Amino acid sequence: MSDKRNIQDQKRRLLGEKYELRRKLYKAFSKDTDLPNDVREKHRCKLADLPRNSSFTRVTNRCVFTGRARSVYQMFRVSRIVFRDLASRGLLHGVKKASW
Repeated sequence: MSDKRNIQDQKRRLLGEKYELRRKLYKAFSKDTDLPNDVREKHRCKLADLPRNSSFTRVTNRCVFTGRARSVYQMFRVSRIVFRDLASRGLLHGVKKASW
C-alpha cells in the first residue's frame, strides 16, 4: 500500500514540475489589474483547465518506508516512528539519543 501512495505522490511531483511555468504565467496574468477583464478571465479559465494534481499544494511529503503522510522529517524523508526505530538501532549516521 505504501508503494502505491509513494508512486501517486511522485506522479504529482512530476506533474507539478511539468506545469509549474504555465501555472505561474496564468496566475500572473489573471492577477494583473492593468490587463482588460476579458484577457484576465481567459487566463483564469486556462488555469482552471490545468490538471488538479499539477498544483504543488497537492504534493505531500511521505515516508519512504511506510508511506505515512503525517509527521515526516524532511531531512530524512521518514516518519517519526521509523526515525525512532532506525535511530535506536544506530542506522542513521550522525544521530544519537540525547542524554543529559
